[in-house]
Amino acid sequence: MNYRHHYHAGGAADVFKHALLVLQLAHLTRKSKGLLVLDSHAGAGRYDLEGPAARKTGEWRLGIGRLWAEPRPHPSLVPYLEAVGRATAGHRQGRCYVGSALLIAACLRPQDRLICAERQPQDAAELARLMAGRANVRVLASDGYAALKAHLPPPERRGLVLIDPPYETEAEAERAVKALSAAHRRFATGGYFLWYPIKARAEADRLLAQVKATGIRRVLVAEVLPFAEPRPFRLNGSGLVMVNPAHGLAETLRDLLPWLARRLAREGEGGCRVAWLVGE
Repeated sequence: MNYRHHYHAGGAADVFKHALLVLQLAHLTRKSKGLLVLDSHAGAGRYDLEGPAARKTGEWRLGIGRLWAEPRPHPSLVPYLEAVGRATAGHRQGRCYVGSALLIAACLRPQDRLICAERQPQDAAELARLMAGRANVRVLASDGYAALKAHLPPPERRGLVLIDPPYETEAEAERAVKALSAAHRRFATGGYFLWYPIKARAEADRLLAQVKATGIRRVLVAEVLPFAEPRPFRLNGSGLVMVNPAHGLAETLRDLLPWLARRLAREGEGGCRVAWLVGE
């Protein structure tokens, strides 16, 4: 794999994805029974915002940097910002940002479990180091799609699966949707978040059509686009396919995402949408 998230950590796509992830986890952890979270493409866990990769792109300054500078963040973002704070405790603000795995771990309770898969050896080793001592976290230096097959359904019968590939190849979108469909067949009551980039609109719409064709029900789609005018070959924004989203999440996002899109905008006011791809 050539993709390294160190260049993009804390950018607008991370803020959007992680904020919604924390909202879903907050709902799931209201019940006392334990749950499993499976992160299929977990990354390194923590990223140095003062390192050469992050400084080269500066993406974090246009993402989490803007929220750190916001005097009155949207109320629905408070759980996310607090989780980022817990996950980066001991580091001054602006020094580092976290990947999804460390953020998830900051939201879980002792009765919950986290399985993280990362096939890039260096990143998997760093993530394992950061997770050392957490009895309810397991780090797999392996392919995330194989982890979905091996660990679903979970014995807890409750959980959330994050499928977040780098989309390095043209076949990645189709592979991700097939993995989602296969996982849902084994664990239909679980929640699923499938992240996707929005470069050419037609490519994103093709992925959504493939999701719809799986026959999965209760599929909510959310998108945030920092660029008002989409252009091919750049990351205009990103989206999440959410299967079995938390009750009331759609209404929360219809209030939150316009605010977030304005704060993350690179052109004009940016854009966003929340819509049911498939209902009950």
